[in-house]
Amino acid sequence: MPSQNQNLRNRKLQQQDASERTQAPVGSRRKPNPKIVANNLRFSFFCLVVSASLLIFLFLAYTDSFHPIVDSIAGKLGYHEKTYAVVIDAGSTGSRVLAFEFHRGYLDGRLVLDYELYKHSKPGLSAFADKPEDGAATIDKLLQEAKNVIPKEKMATTPLVLKATAGLRLLKPEQAEGLLQACRNLFEKSGFLVNDHSVEIMDGTDEGIFSWFTINFLLGKLNGHNTVAALDLGGGSTQVTFAPKDVSQTPLYTDFMHKVPTVNSYVDVFTTSYLGAGLMAVRHAVFTNGAPQGQTKLVSECVNSIVKDKLFRYGAEQYYISGKENSKATAENPEVDYELCSSIVRKKVLPTLKPKPVTLKQHEISAFSYFFDRAIETGLVDPFQGGETTVGDFITRSREVCADANTDQPFMCVDLTFLAVLLEEGYGLKPKTPLKLYKKIDGHEISWALGCAYSILTSNKSSQL
Repeated sequence: MPSQNQNLRNRKLQQQDASERTQAPVGSRRKPNPKIVANNLRFSFFCLVVSASLLIFLFLAYTDSFHPIVDSIAGKLGYHEKTYAVVIDAGSTGSRVLAFEFHRGYLDGRLVLDYELYKHSKPGLSAFADKPEDGAATIDKLLQEAKNVIPKEKMATTPLVLKATAGLRLLKPEQAEGLLQACRNLFEKSGFLVNDHSVEIMDGTDEGIFSWFTINFLLGKLNGHNTVAALDLGGGSTQVTFAPKDVSQTPLYTDFMHKVPTVNSYVDVFTTSYLGAGLMAVRHAVFTNGAPQGQTKLVSECVNSIVKDKLFRYGAEQYYISGKENSKATAENPEVDYELCSSIVRKKVLPTLKPKPVTLKQHEISAFSYFFDRAIETGLVDPFQGGETTVGDFITRSREVCADANTDQPFMCVDLTFLAVLLEEGYGLKPKTPLKLYKKIDGHEISWALGCAYSILTSNKSSQL
């Protein structure tokens, strides 16, 4: 009778024989199941797609290109909550109202500009120095335009501000205050959100910073290190603002540096406003050069001699300007003596430019306001699209205009001579320096008002400006 150990050995031998019978012959392979292989491939491909999509999503979530896509989807689904601000720019030559509609970015809460109303009127508030109620009436007409676009249910929470610029800075203090108080009385009955700081004369520093913010906001450059310099030229003053590449390059900038909040951080910005270096202020200084105080019939070396008694308004004053004969002019070609004119402009302009923006030439430069206006009026850029020109183009065109007897543009010679002197000698730019000239970007006006509205809406207190 077999022992227990013998039985165990027999069972193991039987199992080994069965295993050998089911094994494939030596040198051959078992064929894989096609269904299993296909399923494995599909699963691997699915994992790859999901991983790649996730990586792309995470990358785009940290880039500006993705925000408009998400915002567009959120808007179509009704997730946008609109917010509004109304800013009145009381400039030296006219007043403008800009009513802005924003929404908060769905991903990061940033303000996204959806729409703006832009309306203007002339003359500016300073023309009503002795009639403040009449000045306030011009502002009231602009307010009515804003009320047509701001939803009634939003008016009480929509901040309204009026910022006066160089025009009121140049008035007597009692005249300026009379105009401001008349506008405050108007604002209190407007139905908008106002406070004690809603109507005031704006500091030139804020004007420069808000202009810089606007141009970089609309160009989508606030998040990068390649921000552009902003040159804003008004009637009474001009502003230069840029983010220096190295602040230590010049100690002159120390007292003119400001931290400007952007979307997620701050940018150190140099800005200054040159009061008296605005287009109309320079005209006035040139036309009254050497004339007795109070004289209103003036003769100027920067005006062609065929021009007689052309009206020039400056603030509340009216002047009648005629051209002056010079040794270079002839009966056939009554041109302006360009060298003589530019020497007068130089004497009036250069002393106002302190500190000089010596590192401005290191930056891409955008210019607007009167820079743009004079460029389109003399054919330097497209009147609708704007474009790029150079400092040298302004210099060349100024000489051409001063050599041409043109009664339709009687003050263009002094204007372009001023721009040529300002850019080359005042700002230290080379003739080949490119200038990008804008009036609008993506349909939005280039104005400090947009930067002001953004500052109001992102401030903890919607009045601290």
